[in-house]
Amino acid sequence: MTEIDEDINPASLAPALQRLWELSGPKVKRLCTAHSPDAGTPVHTVGGRYQPQGWTEWTEGFLYGWAILHYDATGDEESLELGRRLTRNRMAKHLTHTGVHDHGFNNVSTYGNLRRLVVEERLPMDDWELAFYEQALEVSGAVQASRWSRTADGGGYIYSFNGPHSLFCDTIRSVRSLLLGHRLGHVLMGENDRRISLLGRGIEHANATAEYSVYYGEDRDIYDTWGRVAHESTFNPNDGSYRAPSTQQGYSPFSTWTRGLAWVVTGFAELLEFLDTVSDEALEPYGGRDRIEATWLRAARASSDFFIEHTPSDGIPYWDTGAPGLAHLGDYLERPAEPDNAYEPVDSSAAAIAAQGLLRLGRYLSDRGDPDGSRYTQAGLTVLRTLLSDAYLSTDTGHEGLLLHGLYHRPRGWDDDHGTGVPSGESVLWGDYHLVELALYAQRLIDDAPYYTFFAGGES
Repeated sequence: MTEIDEDINPASLAPALQRLWELSGPKVKRLCTAHSPDAGTPVHTVGGRYQPQGWTEWTEGFLYGWAILHYDATGDEESLELGRRLTRNRMAKHLTHTGVHDHGFNNVSTYGNLRRLVVEERLPMDDWELAFYEQALEVSGAVQASRWSRTADGGGYIYSFNGPHSLFCDTIRSVRSLLLGHRLGHVLMGENDRRISLLGRGIEHANATAEYSVYYGEDRDIYDTWGRVAHESTFNPNDGSYRAPSTQQGYSPFSTWTRGLAWVVTGFAELLEFLDTVSDEALEPYGGRDRIEATWLRAARASSDFFIEHTPSDGIPYWDTGAPGLAHLGDYLERPAEPDNAYEPVDSSAAAIAAQGLLRLGRYLSDRGDPDGSRYTQAGLTVLRTLLSDAYLSTDTGHEGLLLHGLYHRPRGWDDDHGTGVPSGESVLWGDYHLVELALYAQRLIDDAPYYTFFAGGES
């Protein structure tokens, strides 16, 4: 269980954050410069060098987004120029990619971050540049919304690359592309000029994720505990009826793949923040504010509680809560995670993703006078402090990654285990990106800068 430090605060992490920014700049600039699109998108490191790993094209936006976020935190113009130029030259294919559920990863990380900087007046207000970013986000949101399956209860979900029967828990962060498209006034045009609301589909997808991906201790199966998350939920495509949990990257359908858990923790916390900016009138057709907020807040609390309870004391989870080798580690939840153990790998990328959600949920609840807010905030800061330590931050200039001990796909054996049988010491691109995003979130709190959200500017 994560040992929450009640005394830690963002300012106390300022020296460690400064070290991160000093390491981040050279690494991201080197990677952006050295990466050739013909060689495939960087995904994970092998021997400290980033390699492609064909499956789906879901990581390119993290690389250029990392450069943009580095500029955001440091003002480094070279990283901004790389992020802008590479987004313009290489990301268009991701806007119209109809075969994946990853638009919120690739396109919000690039076009979305650039738009945000313009709206926040961190970049010059150029009408044509802003229009370029916003039209890209409108297209992305509509294309993502078109991957739609109906459920038997009349709702629906954005289906994964596995096909129309498949709801992935990590798609909760792709809902951002729909919400940004809606915020910009866009709709998906269907048959007979039917106008399909991006807000509506985003809400329905989030509701389906809360209902089917997250468990609440209500005896859906004998492994149903508060906050457990299923990587994949499967449906009968003929009538939309729910069938069973599943997974490709986790150990079992009835255990929790911790990176999937992390996507849910942060996804719902961000959606709750966005909900505050949407009018009651816009929400009324989808059940109204109270019902939507209650559904999303329950999912956010449950998944966050599960993360805290099922993660070692320093806040770094092992890759799956049911991984069989954990039985050899004794009381592994009562001590810090051990990346170099002989049985099961940790996944620092899950920690980097989840910590941001813990911080956001903590702020959301504290703003409402809920005493639980402090617990989530301090848990998020505890995880961040561990990630900034020598055990996880890559200080070796010869190692292309920033965050050590990330994991990609344990069942397929894609991660470099250096001949030991247990991967460690390597990086994954989403781990690097989310560590930088988490660090930017904390840096802005320290600097009393504008609160960092994906949807900066305006209301719906």
